Amino acid sequence: MRVYSDRGEGEHFTMEEKLNHLIEHELELKGAIAGVSIRDATTGEKVYGHMGDIRLRPASNMKLLTAAAALAVLGEDYTFTTDVLTESSIINNQLNGDLFLKGKGDPTLLPEDFDRFAKKVKANGIDVIDGDIVADDTWYDDVRLSPDLVWSDEHWYYGAQISALTASPDEDFDAGTVIVEVAPGDAGDLPAVAVTPDTTYVQVENNAKTVASSGDEDLTLNRVHGKNTITINGTIPAGSASVKEWMAVWEPTGYALDLFRKALERQGVLWTGELKTGQAPEKADGIYTNESITLSELLVPFMKLSNNTHVEILVKEMGKVVHNEGSWEKGLEVVETEMEKLGLNMDTSVIRDGSGISHMNLLAPDEISILLHNVQGVEWFQAYLNALPAAGKPDRMEGGTLRGRMNDRDVQAKTGTIEGVSTLSGYLKTEGGGEFIFSIMLNNLLDEENGPAVEDKIVAVIANQ
Repeated sequence: MRVYSDRGEGEHFTMEEKLNHLIEHELELKGAIAGVSIRDATTGEKVYGHMGDIRLRPASNMKLLTAAAALAVLGEDYTFTTDVLTESSIINNQLNGDLFLKGKGDPTLLPEDFDRFAKKVKANGIDVIDGDIVADDTWYDDVRLSPDLVWSDEHWYYGAQISALTASPDEDFDAGTVIVEVAPGDAGDLPAVAVTPDTTYVQVENNAKTVASSGDEDLTLNRVHGKNTITINGTIPAGSASVKEWMAVWEPTGYALDLFRKALERQGVLWTGELKTGQAPEKADGIYTNESITLSELLVPFMKLSNNTHVEILVKEMGKVVHNEGSWEKGLEVVETEMEKLGLNMDTSVIRDGSGISHMNLLAPDEISILLHNVQGVEWFQAYLNALPAAGKPDRMEGGTLRGRMNDRDVQAKTGTIEGVSTLSGYLKTEGGGEFIFSIMLNNLLDEENGPAVEDKIVAVIANQ
């Protein structure tokens, strides 16, 4: 290979030569693997490759495959529904039997949605329920966590459990989580703790301490395994800003049921039975059906903010729609089938989940760049492209995970990070008016936080063409 010293003054280097020199001499990968695949966006011709055919861990670049499959199978206008049901009669403002809340995967249900459900119950003339309030999550199976999720991730928002009936604390739609905010008190006092939304489903053990303003913020939040007890330990300085963490709950179905319970109480609706989980009878009648935002709208927070819960719900939904089984196994079968239709060779790939959080997922950069080229020709491509983070755009729902990177580049791409892995794949326009597709996959990094700088240098070489 020729390096820069081989050329005389005034001679120009090709993109291939620049990238080879950058990867082999300047990036200081220190034993890490860099897989790179670059294609002409119009023709699909591969114009550069470095270990492009080597299977690597994709991290959240896996979402590029799952999002494409969901758009192909479910469609841009697909919505999730949630039903309030009963099979019993209403006489003198009393429901003579059970009330059912049946979830069908909607990850966007907010506390105010449960208030609306309760108001619909009241509007149907129900003041008393002579029976149980039953949460039905049987639309999907009862496997809550993907097979390779690291145990230490399960209490964080990105490791939230998957249920067909769940709830989100805010409009990022981090389904299956609550927001825990810790605010300092006076030095020596316990800090104040607030949980959003207001729910008794989680309890807080506050063992933290407010220290002098010159002290360190060193808080540790955790959730006890198998319980909804959140522990807070460590220190927070007096006068400092509050600390917020999004914590995953144990069993989201019960979380949604608790929000529904509180909403019914606010409407003055009483019941004689219990709060429990179960299955609604097939012949149950609808009191109210709630419809979510469309898939194309959901893709924006999903892809821009790289939401793992959204994508795993979509995997199960595809399994339910195609195979009548809302499971990872059946959903991933659908993903693989759709990727084959889009030209990928799934015989050389390993897919273990929809989000890429598994270290067992294996994809080659060449396969990702093939996907990104081929989806340009499908009817839902604009929704797909619109959902990708846009470099340097400060708005979270535009720039997403790229809002603080490559401010001078015209790049739309999906980021990805798990321990030892950093990836970036997408579309860019060059300074000379060219358009390229790229996939950069860095594996075996000593510190994955160094990955974005490496990726940005590679993108800069492409963009300067």
